Amino acid sequence: MSTLHTLKWLVPTLALAGFAAIAQAEDVTVAYQTTVEPAKVAQADGLYEKATNSKINWRKFESGAEVIAAVASGDVQVGYVGSSPLAAAASRGLPVQTFLIAIQIGSAEALVVRNGSNISKPQDLIGKKIAVPFVSTTHYSLLAALKHWQIDPTKVQILNLRPTEITAAWQRGDIDAAYVWDPALGKAKESGKVLVSSTEVAKWGAPTFDAWIVRKDFAEKHPDFVAAFARTTLKAYADYNTNPKAWLANASNIEKVSRLTGAKPEEVAGLLEGNGYPDAAEQSKLLGPQIAKAIAETSGFLKQQGKVESVQPSYAPFVEGKYAQTAAK
Repeated sequence: MSTLHTLKWLVPTLALAGFAAIAQAEDVTVAYQTTVEPAKVAQADGLYEKATNSKINWRKFESGAEVIAAVASGDVQVGYVGSSPLAAAASRGLPVQTFLIAIQIGSAEALVVRNGSNISKPQDLIGKKIAVPFVSTTHYSLLAALKHWQIDPTKVQILNLRPTEITAAWQRGDIDAAYVWDPALGKAKESGKVLVSSTEVAKWGAPTFDAWIVRKDFAEKHPDFVAAFARTTLKAYADYNTNPKAWLANASNIEKVSRLTGAKPEEVAGLLEGNGYPDAAEQSKLLGPQIAKAIAETSGFLKQQGKVESVQPSYAPFVEGKYAQTAAK
């Protein structure tokens, strides 16, 4: 799914955080993307500051591939990525751990075809220009959809563009279709129609998700920071999941999500409802063999497509559920 700005972190309310003491982690850089999800409110309200008692530099990225590059360089300690770039990073042995499943992707990511492009069915994509950020969840979903439709990817002109570049190319009329997320998705829908969303692609056997990852060396030094970060995110999800209608009726929530993501206020509700936000109990089930298997399957697909050179014998080392378990206590 995704200007640099710095937020001063406030002294935590330990009773709220649920820890007797939290070791301060100084100068933490967290990479986020423009994905619409409930925890953007916690980010806007400075709740991560209060929970971790740390100064955090929030950096916005346009794609998971860019986040992975920043994490690999050591510039970023915690990052938000999709399952496809996560699989690519793990396959290359990047020392990271998946400590929280952010969202289970549904209709918030979709393949949109331009009005007037003469694309009314999948086979009409042959010979057309489709833009997508390479090694992203939408790239994985696009390739999976083409495979499901029995369309040879080499017969489609697949262009590697970032979301902002997709919007510009769409407005110029340079592309016929795009598989992307918001705000680029919403802008494309204004003059296009959805051919398929990740909800359908998941049913075809290629589910995608977004996750929070952390560098292993940082997590080993600051486990309390990671657990507090997870707890804050899960609290935000619980607030939404308990009563989505009431949450969406709060204009302040909508404004904060819109401001951090670039999505139009009137689009926020639909985008939030297009994904799933696993609660603490679900995290315990996901963060283990299930997610390791999903990463392995995604990696295998990427290898078939020539996006990674090799796969790991096991992806279990790249998944760590203890931080979510600690946060849930």
